Amino acid sequence: MIVTIDGPAGSGKSTAARGLARRLQFDFLDTGSMYRAVAWQCLQRSIDLHDEAAVAECAQAMPLKLDQEHVFVDGRDVTGDVRLPEVSHGSSIVASNPAVRRELAARQRDFANGRNIVTEGRDQGTAVFPHAECKFYVTANAEERAARRQRELHERHEQAAPLNEILQQIRERDAR
Repeated sequence: MIVTIDGPAGSGKSTAARGLARRLQFDFLDTGSMYRAVAWQCLQRSIDLHDEAAVAECAQAMPLKLDQEHVFVDGRDVTGDVRLPEVSHGSSIVASNPAVRRELAARQRDFANGRNIVTEGRDQGTAVFPHAECKFYVTANAEERAARRQRELHERHEQAAPLNEILQQIRERDAR
């Protein structure tokens, strides 16, 4: 069975998906971490995130493995690295690349093959798993999502930008 939870950045979809997967004893697929991993790998290799062909090539060649709590690129645990501010910013640029979206959607389908999963993203129920048995869409206004993001950063003991800066980033991501 596939359960999808979609919504904009900061809407709570990851929290909801993780909790639902735990409750149902399903696997959890954090698609945002996949895009973050591509951004991280590109930044490590000094690839311009706006060079769509180079970013797509990096995504296609990147050895990526996810488990319930970790992200591995080429065998290296990059779970913490993919949450760095520059990687987070880069992930929304990477996610707007159609070739990267196709590559990661194929990997997401492979991950789901033969499993019970809860997956979250922006288009899981429409583009990646259109025939999912159960689909949810969560949302919140931009101000609430910015406040959620700031709290999340504080909880992880990361330096958070001022609320108005986070709000601007949220609005920019929504526009992509």
